[in-house]
Amino acid sequence: MSKPGEKILTLAVVYQHPRVLLGYKKRGFGAGRWNGFGGKVEDGESIEESVKRELLEEVGIEPLKIEEVGELFFEFKNTGEKSKVSVFKVFEFSGEERETEEMKPKWFFLDEIPFRQMWPDDVYWLPLFFAGRKFRGKFIFADEENIIDKSMEILK
Repeated sequence: MSKPGEKILTLAVVYQHPRVLLGYKKRGFGAGRWNGFGGKVEDGESIEESVKRELLEEVGIEPLKIEEVGELFFEFKNTGEKSKVSVFKVFEFSGEERETEEMKPKWFFLDEIPFRQMWPDDVYWLPLFFAGRKFRGKFIFADEENIIDKSMEILK
């Protein structure tokens, strides 16, 4: 359940062991970072529909098998922005990944993930994601670079 003023977002990570497909964000919020694919859930759209739309728009693929595996809550003290992000694992997809105006996709082996060029919170929850664990996390940022408080829990 979202709180008043909280953005509802999705994040889809395409994972085919031992590789993960990440996108280099070329514009907008998070530009210059590697990330999964996703964004704001539109009015009248389910979170699953949002995942499908965002993957098609950002990387040109259609998810065939997805699972919601996590929930992340973010607060940015410098802007007051708050968001709830539903994290999905994409096991199978159709189509060929392609670069778009927003994202440049690239496959990484798990030992090559560019954590230094990603959001600072990713190092805390991505290992749980790859281990097949479900999770919930909360991250409070001073700004886009600095986490000032965090909590993570593994769900059953």
